[in-house]
Amino acid sequence: MEVMKQARQGVIRDLLGRRSIRTQHELAAALRERGFRATQATISRDVAELGLVKVPRNGAAVYALPEPLDDAEPSAEDRLAALLRDLPVDVREAGLLLVLRTLSGSAHAIASALDRAHWPEVAGSVAGDDTLFVAFADRGSLRRARRRLARLQERPPASSAL
Repeated sequence: MEVMKQARQGVIRDLLGRRSIRTQHELAAALRERGFRATQATISRDVAELGLVKVPRNGAAVYALPEPLDDAEPSAEDRLAALLRDLPVDVREAGLLLVLRTLSGSAHAIASALDRAHWPEVAGSVAGDDTLFVAFADRGSLRRARRRLARLQERPPASSAL
């Protein structure tokens, strides 16, 4: 199965370089044209694993591969900071949850970066298309994580911090 996943994700990269794809439904249809059948759940996982983001193009928000920061692989914290800086993200509290709202198709990328950062405060996260729920065990953890998110949104890119 890993070989099929790598092949499918390679085709996704190629498709995004050749045409504008606005939705996961359009992505699934484009994959079918190339001989790949994939469920919506598989497409969602691919979007998250590839770190796809929505960018404006010709008046529409379309999927794009993330811009490489440099030759070195960015840390999970750097990736999260870049996403929080580059995307409009509204953060609100709801009980012991933080609710992050962003552009359609971008919540999975933020959730993936947050999960890879392994913040000890975070009990877990669930991402939809444009909304991410982050759960916490207690109020102190929630407040610490909210402050960290705010700092990351304001942090300059690593290359300009020299």
